[in-house]
Amino acid sequence: MTCKGRLPIMAAAMLATVGTAHAEPPRAAVFDFQFANIGAQPPTQADSDRLGPLSELLRSLLKDSGRYRILSIDPVREEVAKGPELRKCNGCAEDYARKLGADVAITGEIQKVSNLILNINVYVKDLRSEQREQAYSVDIRGDNDTSFDRGLRYLVKNNLPPPQEK
Repeated sequence: MTCKGRLPIMAAAMLATVGTAHAEPPRAAVFDFQFANIGAQPPTQADSDRLGPLSELLRSLLKDSGRYRILSIDPVREEVAKGPELRKCNGCAEDYARKLGADVAITGEIQKVSNLILNINVYVKDLRSEQREQAYSVDIRGDNDTSFDRGLRYLVKNNLPPPQEK
């Protein structure tokens, strides 16, 4: 076989390799943040109003990082709202995520210890494996939008594992 005859075969092999190197990221159902009621002070209205934008920020950061392809949770949003807290429902978040066709279920909760000390917790469960759920947390100081924004950005950038290379 001449060099010209091998060229198309080599090009096809290289394209096949490139195609598998950039596999689609896992599909993730990222549920809205909820409160973990462990502190002496209950969440304020400002705290509750912060949950929606914080949830959207998490989805955006995860999508932009390339870690996940984010699925809409709209088809189960009403059912989730009527049910128990996602962290206390014996795997219902996983069931909701499966209904959406997700590979990964991601939940988050805010622990308000006081008006000064809060925690942002994110839980990641790979539905394709038998691995245990992974928990990631960051402590923040200050019950305000800036603290939450910076804390969540730090958590996603520095605590969550990087995107998997395929």
